[in-house]
Amino acid sequence: MNPVRKTTRLFQQYHLLEDLLGVAVTIKQCRMESFDDWMVVDVKEALQNNDQSLAAENIQRYFDGCNNTPLNIAITGESGAGKSTFVNAFRSIDNKDERAAPTGVVETTIELTSYPHPNYPSVTLWDLPGIGTTSFPADKYLEHVGFEKFDFFIIISDTRFRENDVKLAQEIQKMGKKFYFVRSKIDNDVRSVKRSQREFNEETTLAQIREYCIKGLQKQGFESPQVFLVSSFDLHLYDFYLLEENLERELPAHKRDVLLLSLPNVSLEIINKKKEALQAKIKYYATLSAVVGAVPVPGMSSAVDIGMIVGVVTQYKVVFGLDIPSLERLAQTTGVPLDDLRAVMISPLAAKKITADLVMKLLSQCITTASLMAVEEWSRFIPIFGIPAAMCISFACTYKILNTFLNMLAIDAQRVFTKALGLDTAV
Repeated sequence: MNPVRKTTRLFQQYHLLEDLLGVAVTIKQCRMESFDDWMVVDVKEALQNNDQSLAAENIQRYFDGCNNTPLNIAITGESGAGKSTFVNAFRSIDNKDERAAPTGVVETTIELTSYPHPNYPSVTLWDLPGIGTTSFPADKYLEHVGFEKFDFFIIISDTRFRENDVKLAQEIQKMGKKFYFVRSKIDNDVRSVKRSQREFNEETTLAQIREYCIKGLQKQGFESPQVFLVSSFDLHLYDFYLLEENLERELPAHKRDVLLLSLPNVSLEIINKKKEALQAKIKYYATLSAVVGAVPVPGMSSAVDIGMIVGVVTQYKVVFGLDIPSLERLAQTTGVPLDDLRAVMISPLAAKKITADLVMKLLSQCITTASLMAVEEWSRFIPIFGIPAAMCISFACTYKILNTFLNMLAIDAQRVFTKALGLDTAV
């Protein structure tokens, strides 16, 4: 298909583009009154002043507002239950890391302590002092730790849930907050039973532990409690995925993606969910690309688009745990050498810093994308129809590029995950 015919075909999608522009007006979590006002004041003004870097910065700032939604998670329970280890595991940080919550065989949390996520500072896990170690009853305990700032509570026990846990859950319930019972250190229980039983069955053992915890809670007044069995050293095993599904289902819509993107890659399903969440945002980046494409300045659209793509793809690498700091933490926690993890990554984006030069190099290798970008520059100066055509082409190019790069990195994430767990690396 020649460039003119491509332009005509894309122009037919102009009304679809108008709809997408309307969608971008009200993204609730961005808390913006008007997409058009923001465009005029920030992006359009920067472009009219030929300030490409400022335009790119404003575009990124718009989406940073979406990614900075705060999420505060309270981890509580009796002393020695494994709260700090869970905090570290959730953040994909080894217990020996200098940023880790201190752990030990005795109670190490004596006051409310915050632990920001290493990649998502807006996500904070709060290691609360064990309720059995304070001089406050359950109702005063919540007041003491400032319950109102938490989105939900995870109540952890390494044996059975005791009276203090139940009283705390009841008070949390009265105050309209969500809570989840997590039975920790399941790996220790499984090993212990396996050593002591002649005919060991793991599923039977897990069912017995779960039933024991549920019956204990029922005796203390909970009609249908749900207990999640978790090993902080092996989050990919047991019930962590069920806990994740419940959290995702019960959180407000604007906080679900924040939770999902901050989770460690403990299953291929979570990696796929992350991919879907990131994919859903591509149309907004493409829409902003279309807005920039309407400015009749040679080279302006491509320059801003490349800057945006660099920022977005860099975010993809962090979300999938493919940046070097994340890979180093994974190597430390799994014992798999960093070089072995890097070796299974096959995309041209693997283990490299995402730069404008790298993006341009990859785009130049794709004839279709390179042709579309050339046609966009040419079509912008056609009278009457040029600007709408350029906007459509810009939208289509950015959408295709980000989808392609996202798919590449999702496959790399799957390969790294299976390598870290010693599974078959074929994806």
